[in-house]
Amino acid sequence: MSARPALAPEPFADPRSTSLSTPPAERGAAALPLDVIFIEGYRGETVIGIHPSEFHATQPLLIDLQAGLPRAGACDSDDIADTIDYGVVRERLDDLMLHHGVLLLEALAEKIAQMLLVDFRAAWVRVKVVKPQKFHNVQAVGVQIERRAGDAPALPRRSDALQSAARGGAQILRWIGAGLVPEVASKHSPASEGQQPPKG
Repeated sequence: MSARPALAPEPFADPRSTSLSTPPAERGAAALPLDVIFIEGYRGETVIGIHPSEFHATQPLLIDLQAGLPRAGACDSDDIADTIDYGVVRERLDDLMLHHGVLLLEALAEKIAQMLLVDFRAAWVRVKVVKPQKFHNVQAVGVQIERRAGDAPALPRRSDALQSAARGGAQILRWIGAGLVPEVASKHSPASEGQQPPKG
């Protein structure tokens, strides 16, 4: 009897599939049925990345997300207030493309996941973030994460100094993305003390 071949990572999944609609059973959570609200193929432009070639221009991202609710009340009430409004989620994604302030796709995916869990009260989420044009000979690269309500955040593995440096780099990316060049004045420079700098 031959062994089954390993399953390849699935592409943007069919939202009608069972694997998309429910979290994997091996997760160990109570097997409650979930109503899944999804956005597939969201396309945004943002400044993100750690390589110098990514610092000065936006690049496209593709985002798929699913958010599960244990029987959305809207099924009975027919009221949008009793479920997750995917129109509002799309608007929040638009805002994140401008103001996320992170360098890595993993961090952006985490922000999206926490937004769905906290602000929209999802019980389970799956978020996939893709760079479709990162390399000329690769169709796409990216990350996919899953989170549940109540999951503890992962402990940081970097020192406080490195985290601070990363936050500073993220701020620079926000300025670049907005087309701004920050002017940094020394604490004791003539400009900071209300004096005019000497003319050459």
